[in-house]
Amino acid sequence: MTRGQSRNNKHKDKAKLSQTPKQEIVSDGIDEEYSTELADQDDIEAQQRAAAADRRANPNNEA
Repeated sequence: MTRGQSRNNKHKDKAKLSQTPKQEIVSDGIDEEYSTELADQDDIEAQQRAAAADRRANPNNEA
């Protein structure tokens, strides 16, 4: 380490993260659910692709 590197970062707050105030969060109030009865072939294929991608991303987590 060069001179002063260990002292330069001590004054920074690493725990502070910006947060969105609750009054600024806008919700449309619509909750969407997935229904297998209303699913078409594209929905079924998309779910299969998503499951395959999850298996590839987490090979140790067999679900």
